Amino acid sequence: MLSTWSPVPSSLHPLVPPYPHLPIPSSLHHLISPSPYLSIAPSLHPLISPSLHYTDKSMGCLLVLMLMATMLTMTETVPTPTPSRAPLDARGCHIAQFKSLSPQELQAFKRAKDAFEETLLLKNGSCSSRLFPRTWDLKQLQVWERPVALEAELALTLKVLETVVDSALRAILDQPLRTLHHIHSKLRACVPVNPTAGSGPQSRLHRWLHRLQEATKKESRTCLEASVTFNLFRLLTRDLKCVASRDQCA
Repeated sequence: MLSTWSPVPSSLHPLVPPYPHLPIPSSLHHLISPSPYLSIAPSLHPLISPSLHYTDKSMGCLLVLMLMATMLTMTETVPTPTPSRAPLDARGCHIAQFKSLSPQELQAFKRAKDAFEETLLLKNGSCSSRLFPRTWDLKQLQVWERPVALEAELALTLKVLETVVDSALRAILDQPLRTLHHIHSKLRACVPVNPTAGSGPQSRLHRWLHRLQEATKKESRTCLEASVTFNLFRLLTRDLKCVASRDQCA
């Protein structure tokens, strides 16, 4: 029960020890002095003050410590950390320039693709599966997952094209490979330190990454070359544009 402020005699104040030999530190005066906003009703004084009989300094110190702990608990809140992902710009991710490539760059990729297709037709090889199926669409992933998938897609493309044996194809690939390396170097800044930390083993991102990792073990060189060649323009004109557009890609 609360009442308006009225002076409380020190002999009745429940927080002031009656013994003068137990001094109260000046730093604690604001904790035990009467507050002009809150006071204890006179009717409760007999319920409080008569029961406090200090027998020694230890009891007084104990009460002061209890008071301090109570005040800290009531007035302070413990901050609770919340998990968050750093924005792409905060990690130095700047790939908006790749929303569209120049006509000269696209023409260089077209020449390389046409040359590869002629070579693959001559080899007349058959592949058991499509490494990049038509259902492969980065829009199905969360925004932060898209650079992870694109980086893996681009890394495999570079690995396959850099090991081409045909000297004529290697000459045609010179300019496209330089462009892909430049894109890859910028894209790495967009990939989190632990790219799969927020994805479970059954997530779409995890399945896609596993598919690319297993491709080099299961597919022949001819099938790998065919897969990355036929996927090249989708990588450059759709997947790269989607990652560069960030949350605007929907």
